[in-house]
Amino acid sequence: MRKMMYSWGTFTGRDKWEKGAGENARMLPKAGHEERKKQETKRKRKLKTVAGKLLKAVASGKETAAKKAESENVAGNLLKMGKNRKEAEGETPAEETVCEFIEQGKFFQACNCISDLEHSGSDAVGKSESLYTLLAERMWAVVGEALCGSDRMLLEPLQSVGESLKWEKQKEEEWLGRDQEMESVSTWHPNFWKKDLEEKLMQYMAAQISRFVPTCNTNEAALKQHLSQLEATFLPNLEHKSSFFKEAGLLVTYAQCCHASLSSHLSTLTNNKHCTFSQCLLVYEWCLNMYKSSGTGLRPRQTSQHSLAIDVQSLVWIILKTEEKLLAVTRKEVGKALEEAFDIGKTPCADAAVIQIFKEKTEAAQHVSESLSEKVEAVCLEECLSFLQSYENEVRNFLQIDGCPGICSSLRILENCCILRTAWCKLTYICSASTGQDAKVKGFLYRMEDEITEHFLQTVTSKVKETLKDHFKKCDSGFNHILESLKQSFLAFGKKKTDIYEALVKSVNVIIITEYVQALLTTSRKPSSVQRKRIVSKIEEDHRTLQTIFKECLGPAAGAVKDPIKAILELIQTSDAEGMKIALLPILKEFPDLREEHLSAVLDLKDSLSRKDRAALLKAFHDNCGETETETTLLFADIEVKPRKYGLCGCFCC
Repeated sequence: MRKMMYSWGTFTGRDKWEKGAGENARMLPKAGHEERKKQETKRKRKLKTVAGKLLKAVASGKETAAKKAESENVAGNLLKMGKNRKEAEGETPAEETVCEFIEQGKFFQACNCISDLEHSGSDAVGKSESLYTLLAERMWAVVGEALCGSDRMLLEPLQSVGESLKWEKQKEEEWLGRDQEMESVSTWHPNFWKKDLEEKLMQYMAAQISRFVPTCNTNEAALKQHLSQLEATFLPNLEHKSSFFKEAGLLVTYAQCCHASLSSHLSTLTNNKHCTFSQCLLVYEWCLNMYKSSGTGLRPRQTSQHSLAIDVQSLVWIILKTEEKLLAVTRKEVGKALEEAFDIGKTPCADAAVIQIFKEKTEAAQHVSESLSEKVEAVCLEECLSFLQSYENEVRNFLQIDGCPGICSSLRILENCCILRTAWCKLTYICSASTGQDAKVKGFLYRMEDEITEHFLQTVTSKVKETLKDHFKKCDSGFNHILESLKQSFLAFGKKKTDIYEALVKSVNVIIITEYVQALLTTSRKPSSVQRKRIVSKIEEDHRTLQTIFKECLGPAAGAVKDPIKAILELIQTSDAEGMKIALLPILKEFPDLREEHLSAVLDLKDSLSRKDRAALLKAFHDNCGETETETTLLFADIEVKPRKYGLCGCFCC
């Protein structure tokens, strides 16, 4: 298609002015002086007109009032320079020539003239700076007109803008090659042109994007619609303008600004504090589709001959930055979800809920990209490990609180550890955890389990011991309340079906029985007949309660638990001495660590036991007690009972 070219001189009336000047030059000599005065007047009027038009162009370009005033001063100074300059007859002043080039859109020629003027005299620097300022203002006015319209008459001035930028770069290289002082190079006015052009382009492009500020109430549908508008309106508009800037030799700068503007806007969408994983994934998917479907131009699904390297590189950079934000949001949301799920002060969640936290994100990412899914998966696992480190510190701080934490709180933490361990084992089948990660996580969990288990059992021991101190002297010592609290906690714990549940309940059972027997055997010796009957009745009631609770918590496994309280009851409730001897034998077999002082304390609870029968039972004990087997569970070994002081006669009844 044939390109239509227009003369900028024709457009501005330059040809007509030159023709009039030629005719005046051929006039008669007697009118020469008068004609030269008229010519000078016309030249001044022309210069005023040029300055006025430049001021009008600047005023229409959204300049501030201060900048308008500055431009007026520049124009006034130029008029004074043109008036005071004494040039040879028929020669046009340099400042006026520069202004005419600027008015005609011949910015490259104006650059050369200003450069020549810059080295022509002592006051050249001040003049050149004023002219460079005027030149820059007109160039950016032309760029603004080119962005807002599609007039082909602006092509030549726009091309001259591109040539001026190349000129500036060449001059800067020449200065640096001559070892010019860096200060003079850095403060040279044209040195800022490229930056000013980029700022002008960025302002225009930012204005083309429809306003969209994500909030906590922004849904995915609204974000999808906004991204669709970008694809349907913003990008095609930039694509359309790019051909114009390509012809002007400004495509590289234009394309860079396009992608910088797009990247800045997408960063605004993803860097918002309200941006969720799903919203960030939408932006990432849009960028990835844009890259896959075009890979060449600014707009998806369109092939163009634009600067391919810049486009692809910029798109890849945008995708990488969006991916970086997506992974950061993933880490934040996973960490927050784990903190809420395993809050020490709340009821533990199920392991399925933990796994769902990971699955939702990895599966969503997998629909977009397999490689992205792997990265999201890795971030989830890393965040899980990070959470465990902080959770371990939180648990330790909790255990060190003054005033031992309650049984329920300790058991809740232990339950959390068990759930985390179960969830991690399942996650290793879903995610590709490294051997190092697996070892670290299991190390954290097992270490926390051991610490909290030890703390829990110590807490139970302390609470039970304190309650049983006066249990056989008071009607209500609070022992039943502790048993009921343990039962409710264990039943809730048992619903999670953790593998340490049964062992933990059995350990608590042993603690309670040991402390109970300890309290029983160290109660006041030589109780009265009424006291003995009350104590035996209390033992029967407590035994039934313990049996009920542990059968409910352990189920069939409760039958395998040793029961010394039952053995003691059977011994003291047997009516005759021979029967007591028979009842003693299985006790000695099941509890080989039973000592003489233990048996003596039990016999003190037997009502109406003669000295003879007591001596026979103690003799039977000595005859049948054997060495303690190392593998047998020792119950009486840690129970300390002070040996009874015998009377003066040496019997056991005094």
